[in-house]
Amino acid sequence: MAAVAVLLFALAACAAPFKADVSRFQGELPAPAGQTFAVVADDPDLAGGLEFAQYARVLSDRMAKLGYVPSNDPAAANLIVRFDYGVDTGRERVRSSGMGGMGGYWDPWYGYGRYGFRSRGYWGGPWQYGWYDPFFDRGIDSYTVYTSGIEVKIDRATDGERLFEGRAEAVSASNRLQYLVPNLVEAMFTNFPGNSGETVRITVAPEKK
Repeated sequence: MAAVAVLLFALAACAAPFKADVSRFQGELPAPAGQTFAVVADDPDLAGGLEFAQYARVLSDRMAKLGYVPSNDPAAANLIVRFDYGVDTGRERVRSSGMGGMGGYWDPWYGYGRYGFRSRGYWGGPWQYGWYDPFFDRGIDSYTVYTSGIEVKIDRATDGERLFEGRAEAVSASNRLQYLVPNLVEAMFTNFPGNSGETVRITVAPEKK
């Protein structure tokens, strides 16, 4: 039975999509009409890194599809896009098989607090919207889940006024940023810019093995 449980977990990890909770707030963000933008690291520790540059290109490509124009020079851009991302170290989830729907120990949210997704440290405060558990009711007794997320802030370059803030977070069995960040970016810019102050749940594709 233990071997079967491990196999089921492995199959679920390969095939199950995760769903991102996306919250977006906007001010006087102009509709895409050829405005130039430059992506910069919101965390100084990421600035200039090759990994950040890879994910910044993903973000730039997605914004370009909307009608914005990428710029390599923040001093010459109309918009400054501040970008951050991360994944936590994971938490073990334990649930009694066949007891889904009960409270307490068998409740899928039991004992599960969110303290931030950054691999370089924790962001404070519990995430209030709720959670998607990709293995709930799959009969898995013990597994590890990871909280990942991105933050995007868009400022007007001329005066620094904040025009947009967005956060996308997900709980999944993967901690690979190479998989998570592009999917979270896709979730962030689905139906962009969205309704200000609204949190929506957007499904992203399962990880390909």
